[in-house]
Amino acid sequence: MRIWKLLLGTAVVLAAASLVPLVQDEIGTERAGAATPAAAPPAMPVPVTAVVKRSLPLYLDYPARTESVSNVVLLAKVSGYLQEQPAADGADVKAGDLLYRIDSRDYEATLDQAKAQLERDVASLDYQRSNLDRGSELAKSGFLAKDTFDQRTSAVRQAQATLAMDRAAIRTAEINLAYTEIRAPFAGRLGRNQAPVGTLVSVGGTTLNTLVQLDPIYVTFNPSEGDLAEIQKARAEGAVEADITVPGGPATPHRGKLTFLDNAVDRSTGTITARATIGNGDFSLLPGQYVRIRLHVGEQPDALMVPQTALGSSQLGKYLYVVGAGNTVEQRLVSLGPTDGDLVVIESGVAAGDQVIDGNLQKIGPGMPVQPIPKKAGA
Repeated sequence: MRIWKLLLGTAVVLAAASLVPLVQDEIGTERAGAATPAAAPPAMPVPVTAVVKRSLPLYLDYPARTESVSNVVLLAKVSGYLQEQPAADGADVKAGDLLYRIDSRDYEATLDQAKAQLERDVASLDYQRSNLDRGSELAKSGFLAKDTFDQRTSAVRQAQATLAMDRAAIRTAEINLAYTEIRAPFAGRLGRNQAPVGTLVSVGGTTLNTLVQLDPIYVTFNPSEGDLAEIQKARAEGAVEADITVPGGPATPHRGKLTFLDNAVDRSTGTITARATIGNGDFSLLPGQYVRIRLHVGEQPDALMVPQTALGSSQLGKYLYVVGAGNTVEQRLVSLGPTDGDLVVIESGVAAGDQVIDGNLQKIGPGMPVQPIPKKAGA
C-alpha cells in the first residue's frame, strides 16, 4: 500500500513540473502584447468646401394675390335688341374691338330726322336773312316801320339759334348711334356672356359681360409694420424690384416693381397694404390668383456662406464640421442668416477660408481624423 502511494505522488509532481513552462510562455506573451501600442483608426475621406465671402442680395418674401388693373362691367347706354356678339366668351381683345352690337335702325332714323330738320332750318334762315336785307333798305328810306324791322332781325337770330339746336340734335343722334356698338375700352379678356343675342337691353340695366385687363397686373400683399422701415428705406434709394412666382408653376419669375404703399397701418393686423405692378404679356397670371412675391430691398456685403447640406442639428442648435489642425474634425456651433438658393449665410461660428465638411456627416465626429477632398467647381 505504501508503494502505491509513493508512485502516485511522484506522478503528480512530474505533471506539475511539465505545466510550469507553458504557464510562463502564456504570461510572457500577454506582457509582450500589452507593451505594443494600439493602431490609429484610418482617416475618413470627406468632401470639403471653403467658406465663401460675397455680397448677398436681401429679400423680403410674402404671400400675395393678383388683381386686375382695370375691371369693368359692360352695360348698354342705349336700349334695344341685342343683335350680335362678335367677340366670343373668354376672348382676348384689343382696345377698340367690337364686343356687342345693338339693333341700330331706330337710331339711324333719328339721325336722319335730325339732319333733315337741320336742312329745313337752314332754308328758313336763308329766307329770314333775305327778308332782313330787304327790310334794311326800306327802313333807311322810311318805307318800313322800325318795329317791323326789329321783328325781322329777331327772326334771323331765332333761326340761327334753331340751327345750333339742330346741330346739337345731330351730335346726340350720332352719339346714340355709336352707342349701339359696344367696344373694348382697353385690351383685356372677356368673361362669360350674360345676355344672349335677342335680349332686349335697357340703359344701364342689363349686364352684358365683364372685361378685365391682364397686362400689366397688380400683385397685392400685406407686409408687417416691422418690415415697413426696411421697405421705405429701399424705396428712398430707388425702385424696389419684385419677383413673382406661382406655387407649383414655372421656376422663372415674373418681374415688376413696387408701385404702391398704403398711407396707414391696419391696427387690427399690424400690417400695411402694398402693391407691385407686374408685366403679364403672356396672360399667365389671372386676377385673384395666389402667388408669392419677393422684394429686393438691399445688399449684405461680405456675407459668409456655406452649402445648406453642410448643416447639422443637435440639442444645442445648428453646427458645422470644420477641418481643424492636423486634419481633425472640429464642431462649430453657428447662427444662421438668410438663404440664397442652396447656400445659407453664417452669422457667427466660422471665418472666411475655413474648410467646411459637407458630406459623410453621419460617419464622423469631433476629433476624428479625416482626409479632406476639395469639391470641384460645379460639383
